[in-house]
Amino acid sequence: MNDLHGILFAYRSDANLGELTRPRNTCSLPFGGRYRLIDFMLSNYVNAGINDVGLVVHQSYQSLLDHVGSGKDWELSRKHGGLRILPPFSFAELGHGEYRGTMDALAGVTDYLENIRQDYVIMAWGDVALNLPVSDVFAQHLASGADITVVCTPILHGAPQYSEYVEVSADGRITDLSIHPTAADKALESLEIYILSKRLLMDMTDYCAAHDIANFSRGVLQPRLKSLKMVPYVHKGYVARFQSVSDYYQRSMDLLDASIRADLFNPMHPIRTKDQSNPSTYYGPSAVSRCSLVADGCYIEGEVENSILSRGVIVEKGAKVVNSVLMQGTVVKAGASLSYVIADKNVQINEDRMLMGHQTYPLAIAKESVV
Repeated sequence: MNDLHGILFAYRSDANLGELTRPRNTCSLPFGGRYRLIDFMLSNYVNAGINDVGLVVHQSYQSLLDHVGSGKDWELSRKHGGLRILPPFSFAELGHGEYRGTMDALAGVTDYLENIRQDYVIMAWGDVALNLPVSDVFAQHLASGADITVVCTPILHGAPQYSEYVEVSADGRITDLSIHPTAADKALESLEIYILSKRLLMDMTDYCAAHDIANFSRGVLQPRLKSLKMVPYVHKGYVARFQSVSDYYQRSMDLLDASIRADLFNPMHPIRTKDQSNPSTYYGPSAVSRCSLVADGCYIEGEVENSILSRGVIVEKGAKVVNSVLMQGTVVKAGASLSYVIADKNVQINEDRMLMGHQTYPLAIAKESVV
């Protein structure tokens, strides 16, 4: 895998996630009690033996930088290569604002792309959770002779207005690409993960910069469906996409299913995250915990059921947390009751408060709020 370079796009801050993405971009959103979304694709790269990864950022990325640091926890802290953070310096110098699309992002880091040592590049968004065998995708790409390999899933996960779908011919080539349709009318959903050669990537980046083309799918893939050989790689494992607050809640609740956890956190392909060396969780004499995921460093004296608790959460005696997601440092005071609630980091729920959302419309509480 030394001939494959990793690019991760980590500049998207999805407004549809409301309070959850106000203080951060989507890639740094906590998930599963111990992880951030960036952990999954970054771990997939490392598990495949990729040694060089470029992380393309733009705004609201302080939380992301605090999490990934030098890349040490992913074994990417190296004197040569390793993890490289790619801010929009050259793009900003041209007087532009936000990236309009991935081709803008690539044009903003052209100097970095030119110095890539490998012949092939994998590009992906860092805000999707899956355990992808990248080495298998690369092997298929080489064996098929494809110009571009597109990772797809047969199980439709995203809302059609925010997703892309491909149609495949009998000989295995992608013949059509639908971008943000009103309905999902294709058999395969694109995960917007691509493998292609460095040479082709540079040619596309130069062409798009010269013709003011910002979007990779519309400006590169759609016009070249006939001239380039595009082949799908069908990933049949679990995939979590996050396009709304409801999506975030439902995908979090998915983790209470043992079969989904076994697929997503396969010990043969571990998902790595930042080490915080927290102490073990304390359960008081009257504590109750049923069908829940509770991270290290929590202090539980109340009742927790069908919920996910991140590191350092405190549930005081007499408090009840049901069907909820509590992020790091959240404190639920005595007598409080939570149901279908997403509490961001360092939220405090005061005594005897009752907060209730709904399974399809969970109540999201902003970071560091006091309720």
